[in-house]
Amino acid sequence: MSGITSLEKTISLDGTKNGVISVSKIDQPYGPKSGTVVSIGISLAGDAEKPEWKVHLPLANLDEVIEALQALK
Repeated sequence: MSGITSLEKTISLDGTKNGVISVSKIDQPYGPKSGTVVSIGISLAGDAEKPEWKVHLPLANLDEVIEALQALK
């Protein structure tokens, strides 16, 4: 994976000693013509730069994903 990553926010992961949730924006994640994604990572070790789990959401889908998450509250 290539691209330009900017870490936007790190959030403490509830129920862990050191865990964090990282929210990043990645421009051109899969090469020059690929669309921007939001990367949400989970690190139990507290390393926001190297999460053990992550999901990439196309920026175009972000509003709908936020709406779905807010409905869960």
